[in-house]
Amino acid sequence: MTRALIGNIGRYSLHDGPGIRTTVFFKGCPLRCPWCHNPELIQPEPEIAFTARRCMACGDCAPVCPEQAASLANGDRIDRGHCTACGLCADACPTRALERVGREYGLEELLEVLLRDRLYYETSNGGITLSGGEPTLQMGFAGRLLARLRQEGLHTAMETCGLFSWDTFATACLGNLDLVLYDLKLADPQHHRQLTGHSNGIILANLVRLLAVESVEVLVRIPLVPGYTATDDNIARLAALLRTLGVRRYSLLPYHPWGLAKARRVGRPVRADLPATGMTTSEMKQWQRYFGSMEFVAP
Repeated sequence: MTRALIGNIGRYSLHDGPGIRTTVFFKGCPLRCPWCHNPELIQPEPEIAFTARRCMACGDCAPVCPEQAASLANGDRIDRGHCTACGLCADACPTRALERVGREYGLEELLEVLLRDRLYYETSNGGITLSGGEPTLQMGFAGRLLARLRQEGLHTAMETCGLFSWDTFATACLGNLDLVLYDLKLADPQHHRQLTGHSNGIILANLVRLLAVESVEVLVRIPLVPGYTATDDNIARLAALLRTLGVRRYSLLPYHPWGLAKARRVGRPVRADLPATGMTTSEMKQWQRYFGSMEFVAP
């Protein structure tokens, strides 16, 4: 894979590893979590996002669309059944109400962007984090990128859902990673399959293998979604699992509703039972009691 489809590049991040970082959001994810905070990155191809509050109904999008998929008559302006995400409508939109999500980068092109902030990385003990979506869906490119970043002497991290081929990951990525942010969502395999589309069997097996690798730091992160992952039974079972595996450090990610609006922007359905308000710090802290003496790492 010589090029990667990237959904976004977030500079000056403080939440995806130590120090000041740049986070590269790869497009495409094998899971379908209803609460996803980056739903515009789930599909492994470009998409058109529509932000209604920016639209001034000028109609510039309609005549440039070769598929006649852009129209003022459509509530979200895009007929997604015919849209090819060519991006011509986004190019014509004067207010950025229409935006193309997903751009291809070559390795050197992406490196040039990432190295612009080298001074910030070096002075803050920061670095680069690969996120998504799921970066291991584009494993070949991710591996080459990590190798180049290691050559540059930069701290590297990856956020992953854990659903990948271990052998491919170990060959392509593992040797050039300093930190893995490993997401665990649900303890029950059937419930995991019901909500995300996949069982957690491979995810847990990969975590066991990863914890045995001394050269890489692993931080297990658990998203707290009311009514989904944030239940007494699920958190108790996940905490017991981490103790069994000898995990010493963990993080809890409090629910926020930002993903709901982003899902609507790309035409994805939103479950009605997902809260419209975020979880407070005090609400998050109540779940820490299940983890006993394990070190809590603030998100």
